[in-house]
Amino acid sequence: MTQTPTRSAARRRPTMVDVARHAGVSLKTVSRVVNDEPVGQELLGRVLAAIAELGFRRNDIARNLRSRQLNATVGLLIEEIANPFYATIASVAAEIAAAHGTMLITASSEEDPERERAVLQDFTQRRVDGLLVVPAGPDHSFLRREVELGMPVVFLDRPPQGLLADAVLLDNRGGGRAGVGALLDEGHRRVGLLLGAPSVPTMRERLAGARTALAAAGVEPDDALVRDRLIAPEDAGRAIAALLDSPDPPTAFFCGNNRLTVGALAELHRRGSDAALVGFDDFELAHLMPRPLRVVGYDTRELARVATERLFQRIAGDDSPPSTTVLPTRLLRRGLPRT
Repeated sequence: MTQTPTRSAARRRPTMVDVARHAGVSLKTVSRVVNDEPVGQELLGRVLAAIAELGFRRNDIARNLRSRQLNATVGLLIEEIANPFYATIASVAAEIAAAHGTMLITASSEEDPERERAVLQDFTQRRVDGLLVVPAGPDHSFLRREVELGMPVVFLDRPPQGLLADAVLLDNRGGGRAGVGALLDEGHRRVGLLLGAPSVPTMRERLAGARTALAAAGVEPDDALVRDRLIAPEDAGRAIAALLDSPDPPTAFFCGNNRLTVGALAELHRRGSDAALVGFDDFELAHLMPRPLRVVGYDTRELARVATERLFQRIAGDDSPPSTTVLPTRLLRRGLPRT
């Protein structure tokens, strides 16, 4: 499914000629400032002010062309390099970039909005040909001028905030609805919801899908059954323990990501609990877990492929309005049957 909003026409990126005209100095003076060569303080101040006002960025690719050292590059910003989900995205993006004669530069935001901003600004200053971004922060308007000036940017897994740009997403709401719906179809009415940070768009969508399923089944939402801001598997284990020890415990659980599912599995197995479990995200060796469960799965490679190919379409000159593509999820049975 693809959604296409309108987009204003891209503006021309400012050049050193524009900076020289704006500052009232010669092109040679601007060149000396840009290349860190000595100039007088008064001229330096005028050129730097013009650079800031116009949003000029030195084009390292153009400079390399003049020295016959061109290396086409694209930047990929992900959340955590060690996570298998992001490792797969990086691997697929690198394969496609190589097929286009381009090198992929990968960096991690560690879910830190300030680090995200710093890395993306560093990428743009290095004049990469385009950006692939798994966003961490709540505001990406700082990239607006770069996008308006022609920098291709494609977001994946999570949508941009405060910026009109291409995005390739998963059907998080539909997956959450299907996962909790399956538990309700089995007769469960008290379903514990284990979630990550509510500030993350994917988590909000998964919770919205879960609540849609509850409403469709005529089950009143119970905030006492919701635990959020969980990060590590151990957090999920403690949340499971607290909910199972409550006076009216859940008979089933829905986990918002695979790390939480792993923690929930460990605690349920430790207790010998037969509570039903559905988790968002498939994970390695899920089929060997010592009890049945279901996962909301999807094709990570396809997510990366669609996003990366879209980026190279933009780099090649596609100036159609930005679009949002939503890829499907599916409910899968995992784990070993009970004996």
